[in-house]
Amino acid sequence: MAGFGALLSRNRNYRYTWLGQVVSEIGDHFNNIAVFSLTLEQTRSGMAVSGVMLARALAMVTAGPIAGILLDRLDRKRVMIASDLARAAIAYSFVLCLTSGAWSLYLLSALLVFASPFFTSGRTAILPAIASRDELHTANSLTQTTQWTTLTIGTLLGGTSVMQFGYRWAFGFNALSFLFSALSIGGLRVAGGFRAERSDLTEERVLRPWHEYREGLRYMRQTPLVFGLALVGVGWATGGGAAQILFSLFGEVVFHKGAAGIGAIWGSAGIGLLIGAAVAWRLGPRLSFSGYKWTVPVCYVIHGGAYVIFSQMERFWLLLVFIALSRASVGVSSVLNQTQLLRHVADAYRGRVFSTMESMTWAMMMISMAVTGLASEVASPRSIGAVAGVLSGSTAFFWAWANHRGKLPEPPEVGIEPEEVEVHGDPKV
Repeated sequence: MAGFGALLSRNRNYRYTWLGQVVSEIGDHFNNIAVFSLTLEQTRSGMAVSGVMLARALAMVTAGPIAGILLDRLDRKRVMIASDLARAAIAYSFVLCLTSGAWSLYLLSALLVFASPFFTSGRTAILPAIASRDELHTANSLTQTTQWTTLTIGTLLGGTSVMQFGYRWAFGFNALSFLFSALSIGGLRVAGGFRAERSDLTEERVLRPWHEYREGLRYMRQTPLVFGLALVGVGWATGGGAAQILFSLFGEVVFHKGAAGIGAIWGSAGIGLLIGAAVAWRLGPRLSFSGYKWTVPVCYVIHGGAYVIFSQMERFWLLLVFIALSRASVGVSSVLNQTQLLRHVADAYRGRVFSTMESMTWAMMMISMAVTGLASEVASPRSIGAVAGVLSGSTAFFWAWANHRGKLPEPPEVGIEPEEVEVHGDPKV
């Protein structure tokens, strides 16, 4: 992991982005565990947890197109800061849920997630602007490794702290974490700023934002690799959406371990993702493009099989082992896929591409969560988990078929040249 340390020490902009990510994402997971646990405490219903997740998914699907358009039109740094400030206010408002009904959990969850893609897609879109070509794979690997490290730490600590200190503390910490992230992003500096270079944004197009969004969709459809990777996210979400409900049900209802049990399952999933990210970081530079394409279906076969086994485990520690294995394979694929996107998606389209892919994934997750919530009223979590594993793993066969038929050619690299980016050292201001 020496490459991670070197990147953080020499690249000031990335270091600031990373610090904000660490704190805000740990706060996010405190919120997640608190909300899931509070929902089950108040309702004892898997359908209620499904309702919270559906509210989040609907908000993400709605926000995605708007975020994509704004991130490709405006200064991405300013959009990200605005997102952080809005999320800080919303996150603290969750304390109202302690004295109001479940409707407030649905509303605030939706508002918090609606504000998220303006930041998360923006962070991905600016990565080629704050990292050189040589740094890009390492920066992407560290960003995703950090995301999964904070998942592990945040869920484990979140479950424990909710049990010991209560919900109010978790919601307050989440709000403060967004303020810290806003300060970190405010310190970013690059020559030329963070606005995408656009030569086609005429007065007519300023007044027709949805035409511009459709152009982004057309760009994705005409670039087979990008379109294929968008569909990989959708395929994963057929079972990944169910997991958002199942993790809570297995921890609270099947094994009766409360918030700590939910946190342990999410934490084990995070450990698996960390292992996968480490493997991908080592593997990525050694893979040819052809080798990369065949790695994806192997990962999803392992993911689907381990997911099915996870759902059938009677011992809690074995359940944790197999969900970690399932997520490790997803971690390998995710890091490799994101690196390919960062190398091949044009700067003018990055906001729309990444936010659209996020929306597509969440749209399928919304369907998966709705079905899971309904199914939880009549079927056991173990049966639902087995079906979800098969569905998510089936992604492997569709990708392998497309690759075998030659439908996934490598597009040209269109990233920013290293000499065009000012990323090292402290800026002289």
